[in-house]
Amino acid sequence: MRVVIVTESFPPDVNGVAHCALQTARHLVDRGHHPLVVAPAPAPGTAPDTDAPCPVVRIPSLPLPGYPQVRVALPSRRLAAALVTHRPDVVHLASPFVLGARGMAVAARLGLPAVAVYQTDLAGYARTYMGAGEAAAWRRIRSVHAAADRTLAPSSAALGDLETHGVPRVRLWPRGVDTVRFRPDRRDEELRRELAPNGELIVGYVGRLAPEKHVELLAGVCALDGVRLVVVGDGPSHAHLTEALPGAVFLGRRTGDDLARIFASLDVFAHTGPFETFCQTVQEAMASGVPVVAPAVGGPLDLVDHGRTGLLVPPRDAEAVQGAVRFLAEDPARRNAFGAAARTLVEGRTWAAVGDRLIGHYEDVLAGHRTAVAA
Repeated sequence: MRVVIVTESFPPDVNGVAHCALQTARHLVDRGHHPLVVAPAPAPGTAPDTDAPCPVVRIPSLPLPGYPQVRVALPSRRLAAALVTHRPDVVHLASPFVLGARGMAVAARLGLPAVAVYQTDLAGYARTYMGAGEAAAWRRIRSVHAAADRTLAPSSAALGDLETHGVPRVRLWPRGVDTVRFRPDRRDEELRRELAPNGELIVGYVGRLAPEKHVELLAGVCALDGVRLVVVGDGPSHAHLTEALPGAVFLGRRTGDDLARIFASLDVFAHTGPFETFCQTVQEAMASGVPVVAPAVGGPLDLVDHGRTGLLVPPRDAEAVQGAVRFLAEDPARRNAFGAAARTLVEGRTWAAVGDRLIGHYEDVLAGHRTAVAA
């Protein structure tokens, strides 16, 4: 099968969309298929795509104003040329909004079936950054996804949101996790001594440092006796958070085995973002054998078994976050039991398993497309 993956983000970007697009391309290659990735060009001077498993066509891009880590693709003939040259059986649109919307238009013009993968709560972002604009964001989402042959939602909450807002032909497709890279035996006692020299309990956050993540809700965790907060990631809120989270250790952006070592060395993982359609870092923490505290909204509802693998708390409730961390901090046996259960729960959620499910969606869409063409 020949597939063109049109994605709003791709490595070296570090985010859920980029990671999922990379894992999808890798799995297609592993299964003998022929993917091509089309993505915005990274910032000038960025290292080339040495780890890409397939060819990557880069579209000229500009940084998003106020958030330079995010690149927005400019109009370019390269997109249409890539689709024409690659001759795909199906077009995969990863979190389509700007580049993906253009990809959808080109696919429609060429008569190619398209699968759109919903990954970003753009309506929630509009609410955070503009204080309004949710209706306009949903109109955009509905317009792009309604043109696709199938939309794949990462969680039951996201699927419900899409159907409520009139997006047709939605199916559930969760995300995988690298259970070989993220595993409990990567726990590093030397690293733990560096992060918490007085033997403090280590609570970690991993993700973008941006307003929509509400990382400032962890301020109460910093105030707990015998607790050290460790923050991994970067973004426009970094300077603000260094003031809002006194005593926290900021490690910047980490990836690969280095990130896996940090995850496994935590005692508790805490996530605060209320706009997660899935929340990959929660799943990576669970694969690392770490109990999770997360908001009871969006993707975490599918991931965290409350009272068994972690604790779900009301979204944007700093006191609830602090109380959940305190509850886990008080009992090492409880933390160990939650962490072990978390690892067991995600062991079957490999990228290979969910990748095969994705190929099944492709095959369903292709069959329907052929039937419609033949009619």
